[in-house]
Amino acid sequence: MISTAVLERIFRAEHGRAVAVLARVFGDLDLAEDAVQEACAIATAKWRAEGLPPSPAGWLVTTARNRGIDRLRRESTRADRHAQAALLHAAEPFDEGAIPDERLRLIFTCCHPALNPAARVALTLRLLGGLTTPEIAHAFLVPESTLAQRLVRAKAKIRDARIPYRVPDAADLPSRLNAVLAVLYLIFTEAHTASTGPDLTRPDLAAEAIRLTRILAALLPDEPEVLGLLALQLLTESRRAARLDADGIPVLLPDQDRARWDWALIAEGQSLVRQCLRLDRPGPYQIQAAINAVHSDGTDWVQILALYDQLLALTPTPIVALNRAVAVAEVEGPAVALTIVDSLDLGHRHLFHAVRADLLARLGRTADAAEAYDEALRLVANEAERLLLQRKRAALS
Repeated sequence: MISTAVLERIFRAEHGRAVAVLARVFGDLDLAEDAVQEACAIATAKWRAEGLPPSPAGWLVTTARNRGIDRLRRESTRADRHAQAALLHAAEPFDEGAIPDERLRLIFTCCHPALNPAARVALTLRLLGGLTTPEIAHAFLVPESTLAQRLVRAKAKIRDARIPYRVPDAADLPSRLNAVLAVLYLIFTEAHTASTGPDLTRPDLAAEAIRLTRILAALLPDEPEVLGLLALQLLTESRRAARLDADGIPVLLPDQDRARWDWALIAEGQSLVRQCLRLDRPGPYQIQAAINAVHSDGTDWVQILALYDQLLALTPTPIVALNRAVAVAEVEGPAVALTIVDSLDLGHRHLFHAVRADLLARLGRTADAAEAYDEALRLVANEAERLLLQRKRAALS
């Protein structure tokens, strides 16, 4: 008998592709998603009894297509010209060995600029990732009802605004691709260091972000920023096993046990960075990946500072400037770095105060450092990070 774990793995892997195909057929995201869910339920019983079909992906799409047709036929309120056209189009049989991959269209639909960022994230994880509403709500620590409302509103926005289900034209692709990459970056960032909660990381969410970025990279193999984001994720994820000590307290990069790093992920990430260099169209994700590649090779702070100079020129944000200041401290000293940090308007971020506290401690300004750590502790919402800050605060005395 096929195990539940095997079935879940197949369903998650094929969910996005099946929804994308059916959304193209029916022109209705809700109908497409419901039909795929019903097909998965049927598959659970049938495959356990009879074994896997030759093409599980094709079987799911064909079954979901038929379920969708049945629903359209039952719902007299949908018997308008749009539904009839969808029905006729869907009636054409699929070649189960040659089902088109429509995921790229669905990715751009889920990440359309007309949707707010929170809705883009939720919709991407729901439709392409196959995550359930409770799973997404848990990952981002919002009530399930709130997440469900976001999904409903996002789908309604797509329907009412008639957002096209297509890949943007060449002229529009760069700006639209940025929105897609921002969603995948946000998902991975939250997974790498959770904004709130008891755990430092969320491995399942990180795996999903990497899986979705791999799909995008396979569909757009000549887009260097897509490759750069994938490289950044892999190089960052490679260090996850070394990021906590035996007491569950975060271990900073210079103190991590490199033997615990995943060197297969590092090799793949570094290969992608070299591929980006050959394409010679640098962008923010590629530069961040390059910074992480340098860390993987043995941290060269001069080289890292040069890369941060490039990143700040492309992305002149306070957060980039704060990260650059950390490199400045290693190359030019903590006094120079502190001048940079004190010029930034980031008083609402715990990381700002944590960096500032470290620089003040290195300069021997213990009382000021203690005040900065206290402010960081007041603002931090992740319990693992809180433990690290408490340890560093206690070490001052």
